[in-house]
Amino acid sequence: MTPETMISQAVAQAVKALYGMEPTEKMLQLQKTRSEFEGNLTLVVFPFVKAAKKSPEQTAQEIGQYLVDNCPAVEKFNVVKGFLNLSVGQGAWLQLLKAIDQDDHFGTKKASEQSPLVMIEYSSPNTNKPLHLGHVRNNLLGWSLAQIMEANGNKVVKTNIVNDRGIHICKSMLAWLKYGNGETPESSGKKGDHLIGDYYVSFDKHYREEVKQLVAQGMDEEKAKQEAPLIKEAHEMLVKWEQNDPEVRALWEKMNAWVYAGFDETYKKMGVGFDKIYYESHTYLKGKAKVEEGLAKGLFERHDDNSVWADLTNEGLDQKLLLRSDGTSVYMTQDIGTAEMRFKDYPIDKMIYVVGNEQNYHFQVLSILLDRLGFKWGKELVHFSYGMVELPNGKMKSREGTVVDADDLMELMVEDAYKTSMELGKFDDMNEDERREIARIVGMGALKYFILKVDARKNMLFNPEESIDFNGNTGPFIQYTHARIRSILRRSAGVQECRSADNSSETSILSSTLLHSCTPTLLNEKEIELIQKMNEFPVVVEQAGKDYSPSGIANYCYELTKVFNQFYHDYSILNEPDENVKAMRLMLARNVAKIIKSAMSLLGIEVPERM
Repeated sequence: MTPETMISQAVAQAVKALYGMEPTEKMLQLQKTRSEFEGNLTLVVFPFVKAAKKSPEQTAQEIGQYLVDNCPAVEKFNVVKGFLNLSVGQGAWLQLLKAIDQDDHFGTKKASEQSPLVMIEYSSPNTNKPLHLGHVRNNLLGWSLAQIMEANGNKVVKTNIVNDRGIHICKSMLAWLKYGNGETPESSGKKGDHLIGDYYVSFDKHYREEVKQLVAQGMDEEKAKQEAPLIKEAHEMLVKWEQNDPEVRALWEKMNAWVYAGFDETYKKMGVGFDKIYYESHTYLKGKAKVEEGLAKGLFERHDDNSVWADLTNEGLDQKLLLRSDGTSVYMTQDIGTAEMRFKDYPIDKMIYVVGNEQNYHFQVLSILLDRLGFKWGKELVHFSYGMVELPNGKMKSREGTVVDADDLMELMVEDAYKTSMELGKFDDMNEDERREIARIVGMGALKYFILKVDARKNMLFNPEESIDFNGNTGPFIQYTHARIRSILRRSAGVQECRSADNSSETSILSSTLLHSCTPTLLNEKEIELIQKMNEFPVVVEQAGKDYSPSGIANYCYELTKVFNQFYHDYSILNEPDENVKAMRLMLARNVAKIIKSAMSLLGIEVPERM
């Protein structure tokens, strides 16, 4: 039992014994004591003043004295106005440290058969271009959110919806037919998604030239955009695709296969994946059928031009188009179709869409429509809305010169990590394979941490140079601290040969030594602060799940790392002459490393054993 739990229960007993009051959970407000006051935990006593019929100061004094007399966790107290500052006893802190040490999964919960099933959709790429910087933030947020929801005891299904149909796909296909000369990923040496992206750009280049020529001949620009031969051919190809033309479909499948192979390579480098992938080409017809079903039930209405609409004026919104007059679907229809397929595939309790904030209105409408159509999770679907991410001007321009390519960005991060580590001398005792692996871990960790530490709702500026810094609120700073602790543990008595954080021999040796030696040890303020900070981890994980907030985990990692480094700056571990103190500090260090590794894994970030 944690000191907070023991004290909360004791406060409830105190209030009942002293004032005959049964306090609610909300009344028991324990918080960390502010640094300028003595104590570890502070109780707000104002909720009990009315029942006590005394001043806040008198009420706090009475409750404080009761706790000292009746709660072993409370050693002493002081009162500042209506705030009761409590000093937790040494024994309670040591018991808490042992409890953390014995819990291999400290801070996280396992799912059971009764756990709710949460489905999380993220990535949502188009098959006409490679993944870019916006996709990087989307994928990192989606993957981290999945880990956080699992750590809170939910069953999680990670899904992706691939936008693999439409005019934008036909543009790439048509350009490849016209200008490709049979080029393939193998013949060009390019990743498939990059190859197709190049032809999408090629289409746009030739299309603009055609429009320019038509305008020069006297045609209105808007009409020229519609009459340009290339765009007409692309629309004709789309019609053929809709009609299942065998040649068009075969080309579509071949080029999409190239793209999927490229995507898979990028996802692997990024360290993300999916349990189920849906394709717009499969879902859009399902959406049309579901809309027709809703129309028959009177949920929607057909206009004179044969288009189908949803009237949302009663919800304070406008009317929403669901089917065009020619019967073709819109994005909303496709999302309804995807929801229909997912609901049949899984018993979903909660649906979370990781999509940029430019789609806020879309998901507000989708929630209403899914609820109307009878999806039990429709009304409470979560749109995990995030802001744009950009880089400083002039940096990291893609091959097209318009967007930042995900593969280029990851390659740059790993290379920068390698160069920085070499300059700082961190690779001096490693062979080249080790250097490259550590550079990959650090470079990707820097990228992920820098993006995830920012509140997802905010726009952000990603600066590669700032992210690869071994000091400050960065991934490498946290990773280096973990590696430093692992080095300390390897050098400690009896575990010099240990190489892994999960090595059973290390665990047994340290646990056996420390569990028997901690009791007589006196803790200093820095050690207590460290135990208290470690003990916050379960609450941080729970809150991150409630708030859908990877940034909460990231910032906790940084705070814990800072507290450890402050402790390590002031106190030696391996050179401590008192064996009991040394054993206790080794236990402290080992559990800090354990929590850092666990917390960073919730962000999809690896931590190295050495750096």
